[in-house]
Amino acid sequence: MTWITLGSALWLGILTAISPCPLATNIAAISFIGRQTSQRRAVLLSGLCYTLGRTLTYVLLGAIITTGLLATAQISQFLQKYMNEILGPVLIVLGMILLGWIGSTMSINLAGQGIQKRAEKGGLAWAVILGVLFALSFCPVSAGLFFAGLIPLAAQQESRFILPVLYGTGTALPVLVFAFLLAFAAASVGKAFNKLTVVERWVRLIAGSLFILAGIYYSLVHVYGITF
Repeated sequence: MTWITLGSALWLGILTAISPCPLATNIAAISFIGRQTSQRRAVLLSGLCYTLGRTLTYVLLGAIITTGLLATAQISQFLQKYMNEILGPVLIVLGMILLGWIGSTMSINLAGQGIQKRAEKGGLAWAVILGVLFALSFCPVSAGLFFAGLIPLAAQQESRFILPVLYGTGTALPVLVFAFLLAFAAASVGKAFNKLTVVERWVRLIAGSLFILAGIYYSLVHVYGITF
């Protein structure tokens, strides 16, 4: 397993966290469960517990799916034989999702207002639960990065835990930054969010374009047998 592979899993996680839908959800959730900004410790702990729930969900879900795919000999052999051929179209689709060309209206929300109100009164345990529910509330970008990005990569590398852990860590990093800002510099959150929104647009544009180009390259080389 190369450093590029490890870095790719981490980068997919970071992309997931800073994409518009997950990012807005993360900030809203941390603000909601850490609403008493005067109590820095409570805000920071709420953010950490929310992040823990969200990260563990991605890690466990990725590990379970990858293990399931590799547990069957036929599926494992199929992935090893045809993964490069499959990866090209998958990367193209993932790039189109990142650029907002497809799937922009689909989303799943498992944490409605009722759950959020219970989390408001439930303390740190509910912060973890809210993190789990929001992690499972996939929007097009997060679903694409997880199911079309991480899972094929983990299956190809036969990595049941390392790559899912790196992905989960990547999703946690931006959330931890905003949890820290809410705890110690609440006034800076809005400015940080606005700056990150601008950066995210360029990151998503560049990443989406690179995914499409890589997908075209993989398709030409491994599907059509064209060498460069």
